[in-house]
Amino acid sequence: MTHIGIVGAGLLGSAIGERLLGAGYAVDVVDVDPAKRAMLVGKGAVAADSVAALLERCRTLVLAVFDSDQVDAVVEGPGGIVETARRLGVEPRVIISTTCEPERLAALSQRMATAPLRLVEAPISGTSQQVREGASLALMAGERAFVDEVMPVMAAICPRQHFLGEIGNGSRAKLAVNLVLGLNRAALAEGMVFADRLGIDKKQFLDIARASAAYSQAMDNKGPLMAAGIFDKPQSRVALSLKDFGIMLEQAHARGQELPFASLYVEMLEDCVQAGAAELDNAVVTQAIARRRLPAR
Repeated sequence: MTHIGIVGAGLLGSAIGERLLGAGYAVDVVDVDPAKRAMLVGKGAVAADSVAALLERCRTLVLAVFDSDQVDAVVEGPGGIVETARRLGVEPRVIISTTCEPERLAALSQRMATAPLRLVEAPISGTSQQVREGASLALMAGERAFVDEVMPVMAAICPRQHFLGEIGNGSRAKLAVNLVLGLNRAALAEGMVFADRLGIDKKQFLDIARASAAYSQAMDNKGPLMAAGIFDKPQSRVALSLKDFGIMLEQAHARGQELPFASLYVEMLEDCVQAGAAELDNAVVTQAIARRRLPAR
């Protein structure tokens, strides 16, 4: 497992690739966007033109694509992992780092029971910068023997791992964690806007908040971006947060549970998208809050 293929060279895929390259792994990468792929190639990876080309050289693949549709297409679609593995007579290890709808991922796992691959779920908690810094957490699930087999690779990506049993549980845990994380971020953004309206300097307020009982990691990861108003070098994008929160609401509603704070946060993320900020860092939610003004009296 010294040669790893990465499918998807966005924020997460690039960070994963850099971690693996830093740990001495050879890395091949494929992405539909040549510019994203080129950025990781510039760090030492080798470009591949297709998933099939990856499997010509790599027996362990990490999927860092956007959503469940893309996971299904990469695994089961034409020219995908299953088709290519059968043609080559190989049984690759497939690590899915994408946060998916849990039931869809579990169903994929069941369909793959007799397919020539070993499937492991491993969504990652942490921004792309936290992944680069080795400060992220892998939420792993799947057949324990398969999980143990890829553990050296995952340890290079995420020094901390948590095993959660059957496939689907990794995404369930990640969604719940991201719910808390997103609301921490929203609370910080609202506090930042409120402090600004009260005439307190944003950077000064951030220093105070970090030293207070209200402290959260969001203050370290997103606070400086909010205080400076700089969102065009994203660590995690608005569009991805909106995708994850949409899954959260679907999962909660299927169980008869209302998520009032999450529903409001989705409104703010949608406001960001409507304002043209879908690809900016999700710290830009401060602007959505700042736009929520009471009518003039």
